[in-house]
Amino acid sequence: MPPITPTPPPPKPAEVEAPRGVASIGKSVVIKGQIFSREDLYLDGEIEGTVEVPEHRLTIGPHGKLQAGIKAREVVVLGAVQGNVEAGERIDIRKESRLVGDIKTGRIIIEDGAYFKGSIDIVKAEPLKPVAGARPAAPEGPAGAPAETKL
Repeated sequence: MPPITPTPPPPKPAEVEAPRGVASIGKSVVIKGQIFSREDLYLDGEIEGTVEVPEHRLTIGPHGKLQAGIKAREVVVLGAVQGNVEAGERIDIRKESRLVGDIKTGRIIIEDGAYFKGSIDIVKAEPLKPVAGARPAAPEGPAGAPAETKL
């Protein structure tokens, strides 16, 4: 007779969790002040003040309630935000989330069922400016040979 092995309990319904390798502020945390992060940040608590994640992604979890000015490279909203948001690359406002404030970003996604009130300013990324004293590269022809310039 084979040994009886207990079956593992069924998995619990998954709550939205912060991805691994991301700084996280849990849903029971309340912060009043300024947050500055040099890594991806997941906020699921209550924040009042400013949040700056200039070179990374900021995710506001489903329990997150922010009354804050936000600056980040990328912003994903699953909870509630009241304040202006500046996202260098893009902002993603998911269904059942709420954002009241003005947005300045390169790209925006507003899912069906999300609430948004405010203005949107779509900004184009500025082209790189040539370095002073640098000469523009000569156009190349086939196989990397310099192209002929006709006047």
